[in-house]
Amino acid sequence: MDNAQLMKGVLEGCVLAVIARGETYGYEILGMLESAGFSDLGEGTLYPVLTRLDKAGLIACRKAKSPLGPVRKYYSITDEGKAQLADFRTRYEAMAQSVKRVLQEGGDLK
Repeated sequence: MDNAQLMKGVLEGCVLAVIARGETYGYEILGMLESAGFSDLGEGTLYPVLTRLDKAGLIACRKAKSPLGPVRKYYSITDEGKAQLADFRTRYEAMAQSVKRVLQEGGDLK
């Protein structure tokens, strides 16, 4: 299994977590995710995620002129998005602990 398949399952939760830190725009989200280690992530992957989150009502989008020129879409998290993020964190932590137990060499699975 390649990294893209693993990443696909957690990307929406990570994008919500970045947006929950404060209103931001796509290129900034991409930079934060890349800084966190999502090195293979590109605009062609991020923007469809943002569209899905917006259509699901988990984030809100507003357009405003950028200080550097063209109009930019700014994203913020909604209350529904905050609830979804809390649920993602809980589910992710439980899954990560299970994976850690299974991958631990010599560990007891009973």
